Amino acid sequence: MTDAPVVHVVDDDESARESLAFLLESADFEVVAYASAPAFLDALPQARPGVVITDVRMPEMSGQDLVARLSALKVKMPIVMITGHGDIPMAVEAMRSGVIDFLEKPFSESRMLDALKRAFATVEAAPVSDDQAVILKRIESLSERERQVLDGVVAGHANKVIARDLGISPRTVEIYRAKLMTKMQADNLAALVRMTLSVRGG
Repeated sequence: MTDAPVVHVVDDDESARESLAFLLESADFEVVAYASAPAFLDALPQARPGVVITDVRMPEMSGQDLVARLSALKVKMPIVMITGHGDIPMAVEAMRSGVIDFLEKPFSESRMLDALKRAFATVEAAPVSDDQAVILKRIESLSERERQVLDGVVAGHANKVIARDLGISPRTVEIYRAKLMTKMQADNLAALVRMTLSVRGG
């Protein structure tokens, strides 16, 4: 059916691409797969609107380069990024450049489907300001130290860098980070960064 949600999967790993396409088709998404970022860009003029899922590390053009290219072309499709080599700075950079979610492999089916649901929701509606009020309340509930750790995370710093800046141990940073994730009701790093950037701007 032509009005089914379209998911454009960009991944140079054929087995990963096929298994993800199978998962999404089982969940009633229409999938178009591409073996590289340039292949997707070539097909873009004819591509139906939808959500883009792209791997980060690919030959020819990386996922980050693809995100930058789509932004330059003013393509409005929401993007979900996947990687086997995730780290905090990469996640933050991805979220700042407009990526909806950032999933580290291996991810569960439910995690991917949640990310897609959120991505398609952004196509249909603008962010609700009520949500921002809730997020601001959560940030206000943080202690000063938790807020400092949050600032470090959103700036893309690793735990050891935050620890050095604040004069505490990396283990203590981990404890503060776990506490603030709970208070912010963020079940993963991408959600934490997304929430914070939504009320503070990029």
